[in-house]
Parts: sequence; C-alpha cells; structure tokens
Amino acid sequence: MLTELWVDRTDYRRTQVVSGNIPQPNANEILVAIDKFAMTANNVTYAASGDLFGYWQFYPTGEDPWGKVTVWGIGEVIESRVAGIDVGERLYGFFPMSSHVVMQPGELSERGFTDTKPHRSELPGLYNHYARTQSEPSQLQGLEDQRCIFFPLFMTGYVIADLLLDNDWFGARQMVIGSASSKTGFSTAAFIRAAGFEGAIVGLTSDPNVAFSEALGCYDRVVSYGEVEKIENVASAYVDIAGSVDVRSRLHRGLKEHAVQTLLVGATHWDQFGQSVGGEPLPGSEPQVFFAPAQIEKRDGEWGRGVMMGKAYAASIELVTQLAPTLLMESHRGAEACDAIWQSLLRNQVSGQRGVMVSLQAEA
Repeated sequence: MLTELWVDRTDYRRTQVVSGNIPQPNANEILVAIDKFAMTANNVTYAASGDLFGYWQFYPTGEDPWGKVTVWGIGEVIESRVAGIDVGERLYGFFPMSSHVVMQPGELSERGFTDTKPHRSELPGLYNHYARTQSEPSQLQGLEDQRCIFFPLFMTGYVIADLLLDNDWFGARQMVIGSASSKTGFSTAAFIRAAGFEGAIVGLTSDPNVAFSEALGCYDRVVSYGEVEKIENVASAYVDIAGSVDVRSRLHRGLKEHAVQTLLVGATHWDQFGQSVGGEPLPGSEPQVFFAPAQIEKRDGEWGRGVMMGKAYAASIELVTQLAPTLLMESHRGAEACDAIWQSLLRNQVSGQRGVMVSLQAEA
C-alpha cells in the first residue's frame, strides 16, 4: 500500500496521511520503495522556501493547498522497465515523505541517473540526480543513515564555507553562525575553519543548546540568543540558519557598519521566513538569500562537473566520523511517528544532536 504524509502549504502544522494503491511504472520508468529518509530542520526550510526555490514542485499532489515535503533518503528499485537498472538496486537522493515513488531515469551512468519526469525539467539539477549506491565505495555504502541525515546539511555547510572563501570572507574578521547546535550550523563552522579562516568563529544558539554546541569543538565561543549584544563589534559575516528576525535585527544594530555580510540559509524559525528581507532596512549589508546550487554551478564551471561535490562528500565523511561520539542516532516507522516528528521540527524541539530516520514502509 502507498502511504504518504501531505502538508498544507499554507499551514505546515496541518497534515494528512494519504493511502492508496502502489503506482505502477510505465515503459522507461522504475518503481522505487523508499526504504527510509531523514527528518531534520532542513525539511522545514524546504517547506518554508518551497515557493521561492520550487521544492513543492518536485512531487506535486495536484490538490491545493496540499504538498509533499522533500526529504533525503534511500530507496530500493522493486520494479524496473529501464534497461540497465535492476530490481534490488539501492538509490540515494531527493524523495517525498512517502513509501513509494515512480521515476523516469535519464542520463544513466554507472554512478547514477537524473529523474527526467517532464515537470522536473526546470528544477535545479542537484536535486534531480540519484546515486546508484552499488557503484560507490563500501565506506560510503555503510553510512546510509548518516548520509541521509548529515550529508545534505554538511554539504550545505561546505558550500557556505566555500562561498565565503571565494569572496575573501567578505572582509570579515569574525564569523557568527546562527542556530549553532544545528547540523548545518556546526558543519559550516568546521568547514570555515578548515578552509583557512583565521578570525573568531562564534556560535549563536538557545540556552539549552549552549553546552552541546561548546562540546562540539567547532566554535571559539558560543553565545546564547539573549546575549547577542555581547558579540564583539568587529567586521562580521552572519550565517543566519535560525531565520529569527529579532536576532538578526539585534545583531545588525549592534554591529552597524561592521555587519559586512549576512547569508539567509535556513528557517528554524519558519514562521518568520517570509519576513527575512522585509521591514525597515538593517544597518550594515543587506541580507542575501543563500542558494547552494548557484555556488555549486560556479565551481562546476571552474573545477569541472562534480569536483566540488566530491570534495564535499570527502569532507562530510571525515566530519561525521569525527563527531560520531556526540551524535544520537534513532529510527522510527509509520505515518503517526512521521507526523509527530514533523510537528516537533516545526516547534524547534529536535536537537541537532539527534539523527532521525523515518520509514513509511509497512511492517514486514
């Protein structure tokens, strides 16, 4: 049976579980059972920026106002009508919160393929590509859960660090990372340091997450949101993963002309995402929306296609191995559990320390 969790695009707290017959593939299509997928704050960002960047368009429901939130997961081919793709192959990529999906592989290679469903043709290629994991190193194959949970976020952190490096850090002497306890936050900090930034890296987080953020060892200093005004007033770049208008405003007003760059990355405070660049102009530089595919495409042109992603994968494997003792892995099954975790993410109640995997497959 097909099982999906749909979310109201106008009120993310409102959900419905949709069940039906498992779809059947046509010629040149495959049927994939989505074995498991990660649920992180990143998925809330996909919803909050779904209209801006087209995330709702990857798996449209055809029924307003409902949408399927996109997730990173592992699928297994259970029926194939494509020469060269066998039943039993495992795939890694961008899926819906669902138990099954039909795909139309194109640009097929040993390493992967692109889903060429017509409605996806104008969407970012990064999210249309699926890895055929059997062709990958055994070390990577053994990290299925970590890959789904951490790699999309770590790779975002890697691209953020590369963008900052590519722009000579925008002249900043200090990096401030919002939502410091989040996976995107602490990976960004780690990769900024690894890229050679010599200034201070400051993490911003809520009081309950200060100790965890400090224990990671990625920050020179961790500051609670209530103490934003204590951040040193020097040329600073702010990586805004939390999306809190209040925190951003206080930081800019404290730094004034020393707020040399602000990147709007995430939406932990998803209900404020639409106000990210609204209202009165802030002192310092105008906040800019960060879009990873743009920097990846730039590097593909400079370094060759796939080179940057290869570097990001290698860095992500190293970082997840390094931080493994501080991370808590967990698995859940069923639509009720999926919805409960989604609601917890909306309330910002899932610590970055937790690695959450979910499956909508029926019990065996």
